[in-house]
Amino acid sequence: MTATLLLWDIDGTLISSVPGCAEIYPRAFERLTGRPAVHQVDISGRTERDIMDELFRRNGLGPAPRHRLAEVLVQELRHKAAELEAVGRVLPGARETLTALGTREGVVQSVLTGNLRANAALKLGVFGLDELVDQEVGAYGDDAVERAALVAVARRRAAAVHGRVFDAGNTVLIGDTVRDVAAGRDGGARVVAVASGTTGAAELRAAGAESVLPDLRDTPAVIRAVWPGGGAV
Repeated sequence: MTATLLLWDIDGTLISSVPGCAEIYPRAFERLTGRPAVHQVDISGRTERDIMDELFRRNGLGPAPRHRLAEVLVQELRHKAAELEAVGRVLPGARETLTALGTREGVVQSVLTGNLRANAALKLGVFGLDELVDQEVGAYGDDAVERAALVAVARRRAAAVHGRVFDAGNTVLIGDTVRDVAAGRDGGARVVAVASGTTGAAELRAAGAESVLPDLRDTPAVIRAVWPGGGAV
């Protein structure tokens, strides 16, 4: 029986975060350098290590120091946890879709996210989504700087845990940014894009997504996008 590995982006796809979460990067920069970041960077669809590396470069420094980076980023997000819980939200249809897909035989459902593993766990846990995905086989911002490299990481982990082969034919990445689409395309996964973030459907389609949905409200539509030929497991 064919298995399917579903890899979900988190921010903008499953949850709507709060503006304050973006503040963790300049705050981390200031803690690590002792001075404020004058120049900011686009964080959409990137790994946290990539964000911090560019933030350091844009502000005249070398790559972000690895020895304290994860610790500081995790601490900064924890400071925002109460605000995230109070103001953030699960995007419409996300919980229902995760639940429905998770009951299908042969489906391995996890995340592919630029968040560090600890930050991904915090965000999923705040909204009660942590039990709907297998975080053990996911791929995170700790695993690689470039997002496309995370696809292979998730495949290896899923194969080791579930004893199945996952390749370009049975791996689907679901995300909301052009960088998500590029990660799937370059990493060798089919891409279902969701225009639930800041990127429009036309731009996602032009970037190479095989399917584009307005949101996750229509669970049957998500299922058809994941298995366009009706070849569900």
